[in-house]
This record gives sequence, structure tokens and C-alpha cells, in this order.
Amino acid sequence: MIFDSWYDLFRVLVVGTAAYAGLVLLLRTTGKRTLSKMNAFDLVVTVALGSVLATALLSSEVSLAEGLFAMVLLCGLQFAVAFTSVRVRWFQDLVKSEPTLLYFQGRFLPTMRRERVSEEEILSAVRSEGIARLDDVAAVVLETDGSFSVVAGGTSSTVESLRFVQGVPG
Repeated sequence: MIFDSWYDLFRVLVVGTAAYAGLVLLLRTTGKRTLSKMNAFDLVVTVALGSVLATALLSSEVSLAEGLFAMVLLCGLQFAVAFTSVRVRWFQDLVKSEPTLLYFQGRFLPTMRRERVSEEEILSAVRSEGIARLDDVAAVVLETDGSFSVVAGGTSSTVESLRFVQGVPG
């Protein structure tokens, strides 16, 4: 259908404006961490918030109050997980993955296979950092959010930033 009714358009205008304002207020209240990409749980919350907003906006079966409550619930759970994981080590180990070293001082590492990353993907990450030669790369890390970090420095570098990365030679 191209057009159902003016009422439906008015509902989208009112609910969309109110839900958007509520989401902005909620995100300002809960802080920057709510929309961060630090781990898989953060990504899930970000996607779920968008889904809830869209559902509240377009489905007449979901009230504005239900949509706002769902967003508050998601942000509250995200806050609780982040708060607890910073304070309780076993909980942090349960909900967060560790960054993994994929390339180190001139060598592609066997961890690539376990993480399902190809050499081509690592080379792409190096190129995207504007680095032309692997000799100028100290390390490539698969971060907890699935992104690659390229650490410049070459093969003789000692890399302090790799302190909490899984697979760093001791």
C-alpha cells in the first residue's frame, strides 16, 4: 500500500518524536558506554535499541510507553553488565572476549585460523592504516569488537600496548 491514513502518519510523527527524544535523554543519562563497540554485548545493545525504536515507531501494536520501557530496560541491563564486569573479574571473563594477536614482528600467527581471519584481511587492515610494508608493522590485533588494530613499529619494537592481548610472546 502507498497510503493508509492520515492517522497513521500522525502517529508516526508523534511517537517517533517522543521515542527519539526519550532515546536521546536515555543515552545522555546512561553515558557513552551504552553505544560503545567495546565487545559483543555492546553491539547487541546498540542494534537492539535501533530495533526497539523502529518497532515502537512503526508498529501500532507497540505503545510508546512499551517502547520507552524496552529501551530503558536494555540500557539498564547494559549498565549492569558493564558495572559488574569492571568490578568482578570472573564476570568480566564470562562476558568479554580478549583481544587476540594475529601478526607479530614479521610473522603471521596460528591464532589467525582459530579466529577465522585470513592473511588478506590483515593486509587490508595494514593498508587502511596507510602502511605500505609489513616491515613497518609491529603487530596486528583482533580487538574484542571485531575490528583490527595495527601497531606500527617494525620487528625490533617492544610494544607496551599489547600488555592484555592474548598470544603475546612472553
